Amino acid sequence: MSSDERIRYSPPWGNASIIGVAGSSGSGKTSLALAIVASLNLPWVVIMSMDSFYKPLTPEQSAAAFRNEFDFDSPEAIDFDILVDRLRDIKNGKVAEVPVYSFEKHARLEQTTIVYSPHVLILEGIFALHDQRVLDMLDLRIFAEADSDLCLSRRSQACTSFSPYPVPSSSFEPTLIRAVVRDVKERGRDIEGCIKQWFSFVKPNFYKYVSPQREIADIIIPRGIENRVAIQMISSQITSTLATKSAQHQLELTRLGKIAEDSPLSKNAIVLKQTNQVRGIHALLMDPATNREDCIFYFDRLAGLLVETAVDFMQFTSVSVTTPQNYTYTGLHPVGEVSAVVILRGGSAFETGLRRTIPDCRTGRMLIQTNYRTGEPELHYRALPTNIAEHGLILVLDPQMSSGAAALMAVKVLVDHGVPERKIVFVTYLAGRVGVNRVLRVFPEVRCVIARMGDDMESRWVETRYLGC
Repeated sequence: MSSDERIRYSPPWGNASIIGVAGSSGSGKTSLALAIVASLNLPWVVIMSMDSFYKPLTPEQSAAAFRNEFDFDSPEAIDFDILVDRLRDIKNGKVAEVPVYSFEKHARLEQTTIVYSPHVLILEGIFALHDQRVLDMLDLRIFAEADSDLCLSRRSQACTSFSPYPVPSSSFEPTLIRAVVRDVKERGRDIEGCIKQWFSFVKPNFYKYVSPQREIADIIIPRGIENRVAIQMISSQITSTLATKSAQHQLELTRLGKIAEDSPLSKNAIVLKQTNQVRGIHALLMDPATNREDCIFYFDRLAGLLVETAVDFMQFTSVSVTTPQNYTYTGLHPVGEVSAVVILRGGSAFETGLRRTIPDCRTGRMLIQTNYRTGEPELHYRALPTNIAEHGLILVLDPQMSSGAAALMAVKVLVDHGVPERKIVFVTYLAGRVGVNRVLRVFPEVRCVIARMGDDMESRWVETRYLGC
């Protein structure tokens, strides 16, 4: 399909809303971010700390850090280039690998954290409103304001709570301790180190770098999590923005459905040859009188045929082998391995047929459910095989494709994880023409292998019969 025929589709997490929360060290930024998340009560909100983006230290800098003599409270300590790249990936609905920084080792670790598909991302850090490139991507700028001496109290009291020195019981207020427990428990510091850092770097840099961010903030929140009015106002603003995006996504799905309805069935939709055997299996599966054991047996047989047909799209290279009779035979060897992604829960019905055809096939899982209020597909869970983008063929398994919305999202997730369209084959028992065309107009290089074409809005009965519930 030519590029002008390809239809653009943006998932619900495309153009993610990014909120920046800045403030002095110990001002309660993390607690404020958690309070905002709690007030939203949504599953697709992620908090990302700027602490993850500290630059790796040289041996000399590391030695100074262990002596509490390295300035972590200067913008120069943050790798803004990587931060901006990761924020752009998230903003565009792509997979972002976030570094993991260890304060105990004062080094960036080898492993990374994957961030994908948040509808809202809260970026919290003392310099969240410092870099203009970051500011350009923020939908809301927040400054958490706290008295500088209170910030020191929060840092030092937590340190003291882990030190052998006696402290008055009034110092152990939970909100103060939670805000700075990182300095001792996670960063390996003591009370003397906290105070040294404070007077050497934290307090001077607050007036030099952190305080000016207050002037460009959209909202200044004093008293942190105690300011429930401000938190509720932010929550209402985010909820309104998400509702607008949801309405736009619904319109986009409707538009795609109209385009698919007016188009002939794509040539990349491969329907099994309706032999007498296949037609007989269809009749048994659709007959309410067929008992569940026979239903499972015949569906597994048909699932095996579908997987065998899908594997034909694997790329092969020529190879010569010597037989036991010393003859040379020229055959084919697959390029890469085959993996499968099961769309829960219905896709589980394919697993027996898959294992009979490809016993060692690696599988992943996605849970995509349609919101009954809006009709939108929602991604609730994903667990994909390691290095899936390098595999030779990826099968997406779901017994029915009606509107195609969930299938569209599943393919989009794989593409966002670096899987080329040409390597994806969607395998289904029953599909409607509009649903198939909706997927293949957005992703024209994907193939769909189908056992039977049915009505566009046929209810999902296959998985219910197979699973018995």
